[in-house]
Amino acid sequence: METLCQKFGEEKVERFKKALEQLKNVPGSLIAIMNEAQEIFGYLPIEVQLYISKEMNVPLTEIFGIATFYSRFTLKPSGKYKINLCMGTACYVRGAAMVLEKIKEKLGIQIGETTPDGKFSLEPTRCLGACGLAPVMMINGEVFGRLTPDDVDEILSKFE
Repeated sequence: METLCQKFGEEKVERFKKALEQLKNVPGSLIAIMNEAQEIFGYLPIEVQLYISKEMNVPLTEIFGIATFYSRFTLKPSGKYKINLCMGTACYVRGAAMVLEKIKEKLGIQIGETTPDGKFSLEPTRCLGACGLAPVMMINGEVFGRLTPDDVDEILSKFE
């Protein structure tokens, strides 16, 4: 717990402990607890997984398995701005791969990485449900559609 406080601050750790106490005796609450941890800490660091394992008396392998199976969970910190680029069929056919290459070039990161300044994370997704606007990208919930590689600089500059 001391390590968590040093890494994330006492306020976040106390919020998490409170959430865990409320949920830990509810049958089937492991995913809800992991979701709370992700909301509070921004990701599921190993220290949090270990703490959940100990408090819930659940093997760490089970927690890690859930965290790596569901795309909702991440084991690495995300940037302030999370870029989700749709790579579904409609978006891919309409040029999403070229947009992806432009984003990677512009930010100097690969898929699943965060810029060194912690500003942007890049995660492709299978579908954003806006096929009529393909190719589509979402940054922290804001949708950008009918993209071309030439749009990337202007869009990213709005978040810098």
